[in-house]
Amino acid sequence: MKRVILLMAVLLMAVGAYAQTTVEFWHAMTGHNGEMVQAICDQFNASQKDYKVVPVYKGSYSDTMNAGIAAYRAGQPPAIIQVYEVGTATMMAAKNAVKPVYQLMAENNMKWDSSIYIPTIKSYYSTSDGRMLSMPFNSSTAVMYYNKDAFRKAGLDPEKPPVTWPEFFEVAKKLKASGMEGGFTTNWISWIQLENFSAWHNLPFGTRSNGFDGLDTQLVFNSPIHVRHFQNIYDLSKTGVFIYGGRENKANPLFTSGRVGMHFESIGGYGNMKATCKFDFGVARLPYYPDVPGAPQNSIIGGASLWVFNGKSKAEYKTVAEFFNFISQPETQALWHKETGYLPITQAAYELTKSQGYYEKNPGLEVAIKQLLNKAPTANSMGIRFGNFNIIREIEDQTWEEILAGKISVKDGLDKMVREGNKTLREFEKLYK
Repeated sequence: MKRVILLMAVLLMAVGAYAQTTVEFWHAMTGHNGEMVQAICDQFNASQKDYKVVPVYKGSYSDTMNAGIAAYRAGQPPAIIQVYEVGTATMMAAKNAVKPVYQLMAENNMKWDSSIYIPTIKSYYSTSDGRMLSMPFNSSTAVMYYNKDAFRKAGLDPEKPPVTWPEFFEVAKKLKASGMEGGFTTNWISWIQLENFSAWHNLPFGTRSNGFDGLDTQLVFNSPIHVRHFQNIYDLSKTGVFIYGGRENKANPLFTSGRVGMHFESIGGYGNMKATCKFDFGVARLPYYPDVPGAPQNSIIGGASLWVFNGKSKAEYKTVAEFFNFISQPETQALWHKETGYLPITQAAYELTKSQGYYEKNPGLEVAIKQLLNKAPTANSMGIRFGNFNIIREIEDQTWEEILAGKISVKDGLDKMVREGNKTLREFEKLYK
């Protein structure tokens, strides 16, 4: 009898194991952020017995997206894939390849309301009429980091970072004059000094609501204000006040080593700053030109969202829907926010973190949120949505380096970025129209 009972128990365990639905989640997070992806998946898996999400690191953002596309073409895509924001238009255009989040949640009868998400974050990943296509995940925005110790040495008030660009440039000169190698640097020249700069000043980066309203859009970020801004940075590069650190986030070491006193980077880099900087640092809003009407407006997000591939079973989609509901909970979002520096994607998570007194000890993280929520988004500040945007950013990076090398003027350089970028947009439009 005992043998029969034991056999039945083993069979029941096998059935239970077999009934559990497992899906893969391909992502591009490394270091501590990658550890947090694993931790959140582990928490979800431990919270119930029916579903299991397995995170799989697939390399950089670009590598992960390319791997997902290749897997879909081979008929073996993951259920969930993390795609950086510049890939949003490409994923939207591939309508047969993805299942929209609003549809996924409705089909699985989830008690889900897209209005819980912070408007500026939600709008980036939604249709023009507000239907969410992908799930916001690691959302960030650009901020200014500054070395408070260096401010003190230069005779500057460490609690009063510069607010406007004219003030910023004067502070940068004083920092260099105090003995620093340079006054400032910046990461992500396109995302921060073009895309966020445009939104913060309520200027169009492109036509058709920055690509939200159709593929027949044109880049227009070669306005006199954009030219003035890049000319100012270029002029300061000639005196060493501005130091170029390279593409993407390659300029970080210039700031964390104490060589420059101010730096523009994602709030998603906050955790790295805390772990690396051996000096007292602060976080401040992006500067603005006070003579530009409407400035400051609101900044826009970077980071990535989670897309769902088509062709999966009902059980797999149920698993994904449950997981998306789990990661949207205030407690989960607050944990992710505090551990990584990325923004909480819901208002409830922000309020929870605030009620816990976290911002009193870490005010920098709230600076980013307030900047994002500074004003209701306009057509110029909802975000950027262009096809082949990764290629456009490469054009911008290459041309910026040509400007710094004196091979092309600032005005001609921005005109070239727009001209070559528009050619790339027409190629994308022709492919997906």
